[in-house]
Amino acid sequence: MRAAPLTGKTMAMRLTEPAPAKLNLALHLRRRRDDGYHDLETIFAFTRFGDELSVSPAETLSLTVAGDFADAAGQGPDNLVLRAATALGTAAKIVPAAALTLKKHIPVAAGLGGGSADAAATLRLLNRFWGLDWPATRLRAIADHLGADVPACVESVTCFGSGRGEALAPWPVALAGAHVLLVNPRVAVPTGPVFAGWDQIDRGGIAIGATLAALRNDMTVAAVALAPAIAEVLAALTAAGGADLVRMSGSGATCLALYPDQAACGSAKAALAGRGWWLAESQLI
Repeated sequence: MRAAPLTGKTMAMRLTEPAPAKLNLALHLRRRRDDGYHDLETIFAFTRFGDELSVSPAETLSLTVAGDFADAAGQGPDNLVLRAATALGTAAKIVPAAALTLKKHIPVAAGLGGGSADAAATLRLLNRFWGLDWPATRLRAIADHLGADVPACVESVTCFGSGRGEALAPWPVALAGAHVLLVNPRVAVPTGPVFAGWDQIDRGGIAIGATLAALRNDMTVAAVALAPAIAEVLAALTAAGGADLVRMSGSGATCLALYPDQAACGSAKAALAGRGWWLAESQLI
């Protein structure tokens, strides 16, 4: 394997890459597969809010994690940032060398795809830093081995996902610019137990272009059974009023509400501010 190439630009600059939080605006489970994964259909969306990854030249590969959720994310070899960097280096037949710093703002085990977003940002960032200039399709092929959500996070645009979530197609309804309030009751909910709690009833798929209100998140009941506070968050968001959509994201515990404007979003945030929950106001990208 050859050394990672460094251009004059990368040697002189500290490059950064956003890692937008991932939302599931709908999530329909279809069946449990023999490989342990689930066939599903989902609508991925992404927010301006998220983590941030930066890189500087180095002789070895390292990761430093800072930010509100640094301790929960960890910075050992199992961190998806390091796994993604190693996978890209292997695919490119280079020895991965980079000093990576992750500012961790997305809660861990929150249904916001924080680890997947970070892995995808790593692929995009080091693709630039190492001067590979690979297309997104090539990065997605690597991402597929890192997690079901990572290919969608490489793109970080609203899209329809099927299979494990890795088969992507355009979503025809424009959602960029919609205001969103994210609320987590400060409860971490591991994805595995929520999938295990699904009642395995196929309630049908997602019609392309369907209205969001007509869709659902099939993981909600199982997630609420593990973390009843999720039901409190959903009820509070509904009671605050003004939302076009209120739904749990992914496997929880974060819930989302979409609003037509910033005023309605800000009003709902103010109504929930005294409960001690984690709140983030943002927009879809």
